[in-house]
Amino acid sequence: MNQTSLDSERQHLAELLEAIQRCVYFLDASSEKINWALTKEYLETNKKDVALFEAIAAINERFAKLQDSLGAAMRHACLLAGEPVDNFLKILSFYEKIGVLDSVTIWQLCRTARNLAAHDYEVDYAGIAEHFNTIHDLSPLLYMTASRLQSYCREALAIEPNQADFSAEFFSIIKAKQ
Repeated sequence: MNQTSLDSERQHLAELLEAIQRCVYFLDASSEKINWALTKEYLETNKKDVALFEAIAAINERFAKLQDSLGAAMRHACLLAGEPVDNFLKILSFYEKIGVLDSVTIWQLCRTARNLAAHDYEVDYAGIAEHFNTIHDLSPLLYMTASRLQSYCREALAIEPNQADFSAEFFSIIKAKQ
């Protein structure tokens, strides 16, 4: 890898870290619009509330985007750190070992929720409520992973988000969720 391509790879990771901060900011903002925990009765009563269903649709999208962005950044940071990237389970194990991930199992639980968010078209209001309550409960785990990944990239690779436009809000959200 020559210096130009290394600089390009470092820039790409910096952009991914910025995207993660933006994802956390918008996911948290959408989540703040909802009175948690959702219930079947509440969703049935408000089934034509456009603002409510736009907010939960945004939560679906933003949760998935956050996890996808985290996964891409983790893979990319491993590449820059000289760690194996041939298997994502190895990447997850590396991040669990160094404390970025609480556990591979929690990551996989979030991934399952993300996949349901992207592919499940539930019509039962009890199922919808359960799904979104799960996403709400898992979101802080992704926030903490995002924070620890940002720290790892700063300390181990000397790479920070490309721009700090969302940094203050990101750190405020992280502090509030601890």
